[in-house]
Amino acid sequence: MGDLSAIEAKFLALSGRLDEATLRMWAATEARSLGRGGVSAVAKAIGMSRTTIHAGLAELKAAAAPTPEIKRETRPRIRAAGGGRKKLTAKDADLLRDLDALVEPTTRGDPMSPLRWTCKSTYRLAEELQRQGHEVSQRTVCDLLTQMEYSLQSTRKTREGGQHEDRDAQFAHIARTVAEYQAQGDPVVSVDTKKKELIGDFKNAGKEWQPKGTPEEVRVHDFIDPDLGKLAPYGVYDLTANAGWVNVGIDHDTAEFAVESIRRWWREMGAATYPHAARLLITADCGGSNGHRVRLWRRELQKLADELMLTVQICHFPPGTSKWNKIEHRMFCHITANWRGRPLISRQVVVNLIGSTTTREGLRIKAGLDENTYAKGIKVTDEELATLAIERDEFHGEWNYRLSPRNQHV
Repeated sequence: MGDLSAIEAKFLALSGRLDEATLRMWAATEARSLGRGGVSAVAKAIGMSRTTIHAGLAELKAAAAPTPEIKRETRPRIRAAGGGRKKLTAKDADLLRDLDALVEPTTRGDPMSPLRWTCKSTYRLAEELQRQGHEVSQRTVCDLLTQMEYSLQSTRKTREGGQHEDRDAQFAHIARTVAEYQAQGDPVVSVDTKKKELIGDFKNAGKEWQPKGTPEEVRVHDFIDPDLGKLAPYGVYDLTANAGWVNVGIDHDTAEFAVESIRRWWREMGAATYPHAARLLITADCGGSNGHRVRLWRRELQKLADELMLTVQICHFPPGTSKWNKIEHRMFCHITANWRGRPLISRQVVVNLIGSTTTREGLRIKAGLDENTYAKGIKVTDEELATLAIERDEFHGEWNYRLSPRNQHV
């Protein structure tokens, strides 16, 4: 479809010399010359809105039509630089914050929760915002939600078991605890293991731009490579800083590996971000290597609390709700999108792809390879458990508990 780099070069040469209207009509002319798909191609090449290019096409069409009643000397009005209607969010600084508060809650009855659960239509959202004093339409709400990276989605089968009777109450408990930590400036992280990935020239879901007719070739069968094996990426996502650490393990996904991942996050990112912190909140799934029944998880967390001299508080999501864990839809999904269509041919490729993942909202991720070995089946005795400085909450103490640093001389 033509050389898009040439169009970009023309744009760079002309953009500083043409006024807004002329530049718009030039872009429309280029799009029209490309034929089908030209608008999208030009928009991508020069970063101009498709709507603006379509407006230019309409102007070209109108200019071609006979208009005897218009005098030849009449020229279209040129808008001054920076002119035009100001964005609604520029005039109403609280609009995005209030909209986010409406679509953010994990429970339908808690609109102030820092955990998301979108449950209202755009019409109802617009009505609620209007009641709060914002001059906003349903169409504008749609545009703002798109800007905030929400989309209209159908339900998905994700529940891993029956719904616990205290499910919503636990969501509310997590939300209150997260909000309290964030208000005090203390670190809050969401943790989980991303699914294991085959390393080698295997097919990876998704598509990537390639020269036409030359897709990257990969193996027909996904039989594990005995030399490269699989990788287990364990993620730690900082809810407040919108930043994360991924510890790419080459061995078993155990509780020891999970806590080592949190330790490495603290050393690489957490300590610098929260130099005066005395406590850390971790939200985690109910099962897996960081499950609430895993004795080794609690023992290793106690070691971490002793080492860092931090009180480590844990809030587990109730059974069957792991997909509501913040890390799933604020970090892991972007990593998956970043390496779509690319074979993960080596361990370093995985680390580099994870570390280069960003979003328009400022997400930043660091990653490192963990070449340690982690033994499976480690038993923790009752005597070891009795030495833990653990305090359980009155509400579901098996899900909500904290480990305080022990006296180092004990």
